[in-house]
Amino acid sequence: MSTEKPLGVIIIVILDVLGAIGFLGIGGLLVGGGGLFAALGEFPGMEFLAGLFVAIGAILILLGIFELVVAWGLWTGQGWAWTLCLVLTIISLILSLPGALAGVGIVGIIIDIIIIYYLTRPHVKAFFGKGPSPEVPPPPPP
Repeated sequence: MSTEKPLGVIIIVILDVLGAIGFLGIGGLLVGGGGLFAALGEFPGMEFLAGLFVAIGAILILLGIFELVVAWGLWTGQGWAWTLCLVLTIISLILSLPGALAGVGIVGIIIDIIIIYYLTRPHVKAFFGKGPSPEVPPPPPP
């Protein structure tokens, strides 16, 4: 594993942490909203909505925690985090394609392509122990 953390990895970690904060925040709001709907249980369908909000919120909270773990793995140069990030970015790209055909989500697709390209660069792979360290040219003679 290379010792110097590439700048792009730092940027990806920041994006992951921001995404995790979003998941945790929205998940918390949904769980709280489920509690509000549960308090209004005398109205028809409120118990169902309460359960639905809590379930979706709990899933988002778990995704936020998972994303924080991946961000930590990327920050510390763990090979498994590189693999997860690459696989999840490819999945994100594939799932974004129908939206792109409708004319939305183009920015997300461009970001996904940049991340996939970047993660497969030799110096980045070397940082995560997924490839040989790139050759450093010798200094020029004096």
